[in-house]
Parts: sequence; C-alpha cells; structure tokens
Amino acid sequence: MKRKTQLIHGGISNDPATGAVTFPIYQVSTFKQEGVGGHKGFEYSRTGNPTRHALEELIKELEGGKAGFAFGSGMAAMTAVMMLFNSGDHVILTDDVYGGSFRVMTKVLNRLGIDSTFVDTSKAENILTAIKPNTKAIHLETPTNPLLKITDIEAVAKLAKEHNLLTIVDNTFSTPYWQNPIELGADIVVHSATKYLGGHSDVVAGLAVVNSEKLAEDLHFVQNSTGGILGPQDSYLLIRGIRTLGVRLEEMEANTKAIVEFLQGHSNVKKVYYPGIETHPNHQIAKKQTRGFGGMVSFDVGSAENADKILSKVKYFTLAESLGAVESLISVPARMTHASIPAERRAELGITDGLVRISVGLEDVEDLIEDLENALNS
Repeated sequence: MKRKTQLIHGGISNDPATGAVTFPIYQVSTFKQEGVGGHKGFEYSRTGNPTRHALEELIKELEGGKAGFAFGSGMAAMTAVMMLFNSGDHVILTDDVYGGSFRVMTKVLNRLGIDSTFVDTSKAENILTAIKPNTKAIHLETPTNPLLKITDIEAVAKLAKEHNLLTIVDNTFSTPYWQNPIELGADIVVHSATKYLGGHSDVVAGLAVVNSEKLAEDLHFVQNSTGGILGPQDSYLLIRGIRTLGVRLEEMEANTKAIVEFLQGHSNVKKVYYPGIETHPNHQIAKKQTRGFGGMVSFDVGSAENADKILSKVKYFTLAESLGAVESLISVPARMTHASIPAERRAELGITDGLVRISVGLEDVEDLIEDLENALNS
C-alpha cells in the first residue's frame, strides 16, 4: 500500500459494526458486559475506546510499530514515555529541544528522580561522552525546534543498542509521511499530533508508537494508570486530519522551497535555518533519512526590535504558538515556545532574540513571499 493510500485506508478505516466509511465517534465512557469480564473488547474508555483505538491502529501502521497510543497532548505522550523509567535513571536528550520538553525534564520529572543531560546529538561523540552507568535512553528531536538541526537516527540507534539503551525520536516536524524512525532502528516514536497530523489548528493531541510487545505492554500500563488519554471527539478529528496529510505536506514543501530561496536572497536576513539547504551542516543526513525537508523555517534578523517589526507588518502569517496547520504561522522562539529555557542557555544554543520561526501553510506562495518581503523591507 502506497503512503497516501495508507493514510486513508490504514488502520481501521471504516466501522465494521455499521459499515460507516468514516470511523464514528463513540462518545461513551463505559460498555455493557454480558458477565464479569465478558465484554466485547472494551470495558471503560480510559482503558480503551473504539474511536481512540482506530486512531492508535492507524498511527501504529503509519510508523511501522507494534502498538500505538493516543494522549491528550504531545507533552502527555512524552511524559508517559518518560514514566517507563525509574527514579535514578538518566536520559540523554537533544540540546535544541522544544521548550516544553526541556521544562518537563528539568522542572517536573527531575523531582521524581529522572535525571537528564542535553547535548548536541548531531555529533555522536557528544552522546558517548554523556552516557552514564544509569543512562537508559537517548531522546532525539530531528529536525529540532527551532534551529532545524538533524541527527542521524540510524547511527544513534546503533550506538544505543551497543550500550543497551532505548532510542526515542520526536517525529513531530517530519511526520510518518516524510520520516519513519522505527525503520531506522528507533524503539519509540512520539508526536505532538496537534501539529501536522491534525493540521487544522482544531485539536490538541499526542501520539506514541513502540516497536516491541514488551514496550507496548509497559506503555499501555502507564497510559491506563495515569489516564492522560485522548477523547473520542479529538481522536476522530485527528483521523480526519491524517487523511489529508500527504497532499498537505507536499504542497507545503513546494511553498517552503520557494520561501527559503527568497529569504536567502534578502539583505535583512542574517541566516536561514532549513535542512533542505545544501549548505546545512547535515543536509546529506536529512536527505538520506527523510523523503521531504518539511515546512518549518527559522531565520535570524539580528535583533528583537527587527523581529517585532516583522511581526507587526505580516498579514498572512499569524502570530501564534504552534505549527503544521493549513494557515501559515510565525513566532519568536526566544519569547514564546522557548521562553521556559533560561536566557543563558538559549544564547549557548543560538536561539537569539532576533530568531524568527515560520510554519509554512497552504496559502498561495506568491502571497506569502510578498507578505514576508513587505515585512522585511520595513
């Protein structure tokens, strides 16, 4: 089955009980049992709901894993995955990571005794140096948010196996349409499904996929015990969004390519961050492990003042903290998505006050370029 077909016909694409071609919303909390334990596969919606199950089967198939899990947000998915570990365990994470991921590791999970170290995972030697006797996993974000760094998933997964570590990959920016970490050796894949998978700025959700029955059993235990599940309405919306993922991403990719070319030629842009640029430090790795470079672009305009001028002038780029939707979005990571990271740490990473991040949508690319040109010329 080809990828676009799989997006529509993968998993449980219609309702076997009624023949409905779109899987329905089972807005129900509990299910009748014929006798104690004699249910029809579902007993209580925290443990399992038919609509959520259809979504979980779909993402499992798209990512090529053994089981899928749907959560109330991307951070709920990441937190559940981290709860596979015990107090005293250590996890290595990509340094240029989403601010919420940094916050949960350093402000919440550390209080439960889960230690973390953040390194530039695009360089294998940094990972090797960070491994401790109590290290249990390597968590990769690739491409990263917001500097679009690329880590070689296959190489890190091989290194992880040599040290008996799990490899976890945040696949939010690429989605399973462009990149499949489990095929490259990863053990767990997580998504903020709010973004490209939902695609319409109308649902908050998180997904996780695992590559083994043992991990499936363990993660389901965490999901059922802690209860951060996705409801049936949002599960339905996510299935609907995934059906158009392929056509959306291909159009966004074309728009992004034209916008990147424009930004590279503008005198008020100091630097452009995009893995599709041949001069990107890891362009060849991105080309090897992905089928598309994505719709996220960051560029530096030199100062917070210049960034604010751009924000005040754009008409089609909406100032908002999200990405991956049909409408183009714009943000300043240092004061928005990554504000929870200390200023000195942001400076070390290169997340400057003049860094602007855009999520390219489905508008006419000529309108988007004209919008950016007017803003940059201001």
